[in-house]
Amino acid sequence: MTAGTDATRDLSGAQPANRTRERIELPRMPAAGPLYRRALLGALPGLGKGRRGNDLPAAELAVDGVSVDRTHLADYDRVCGFRLTDQLPATFPHVMGFPLSLRLMTAPDFPLPLTGLVHIDNRITVHRPITADEAIDFTTYAQDLRPHDRGRQLDVVLVGSVDGEEVWRGVSTYLGREPTAGGGERRDRSGRTEVPAGTARWRVEPRVGTEYARVSGDHNPIHTSVLGARLFGFRRPIAHGMWSKARCLAALENRLPDAYTVEVAFKLPVSLPSTVSFALLPDGGFALHDSRGRPHLVGLLR
Repeated sequence: MTAGTDATRDLSGAQPANRTRERIELPRMPAAGPLYRRALLGALPGLGKGRRGNDLPAAELAVDGVSVDRTHLADYDRVCGFRLTDQLPATFPHVMGFPLSLRLMTAPDFPLPLTGLVHIDNRITVHRPITADEAIDFTTYAQDLRPHDRGRQLDVVLVGSVDGEEVWRGVSTYLGREPTAGGGERRDRSGRTEVPAGTARWRVEPRVGTEYARVSGDHNPIHTSVLGARLFGFRRPIAHGMWSKARCLAALENRLPDAYTVEVAFKLPVSLPSTVSFALLPDGGFALHDSRGRPHLVGLLR
């Protein structure tokens, strides 16, 4: 999955009233490695499927009592630039529950193939601080399959609860490019906006791709391999979009309240290596852009 240039603004957590899902409880969090291998095998000529169906998965997946590995948390904090504390960064539950969402997205009835899927938006709501001594119950499901001018898009929702109370929610919007695309939301083709003054510049080295893959479980080769990146049209590996979001939140760590929502639209991928500029915008906004002023990410904290 890649961070992309096309943003959708519909990140509603609403589910149609007539839509019911079967709840499937798994005994443990799935292993990400076999799921990626399944997706890559399905992408091989002669083995993969063509255009998939128009229906969302009829199930939601759940795993209860997922504990925090403090060594993993500390490693994640270092890779993304957070302080080492017992409080989970807003993006860490996404990493904890990502294998469950990956299981959903690699199922035969998922309407978009995982290989080549573009992560175009992410919204996280933190209802209260979560600490490392709390076990989290995760649930994931897909919603709102809809057209896009370059294919189809949908939302994958991941919910974290503690003792029956929702404490965290993430909504990731993914775009599946399709050659027969038409209609739906269109890419923003407006002219370049004024480049905000950067408050910090970061050098993003190639190791960011491999280190974030290790701490996140997202081993898509476009982030870790020159060959893998070129197979999907990139000259060099690119940084994970969720690393970019996490790095921005780490820069805002002293400004974050106990409860908030942070939404980002992923624009141009961050090539590895490269130098990026982080900027604060009015009314809770922030941005990450390249040396030419082109945006990699635009976010809003509220």
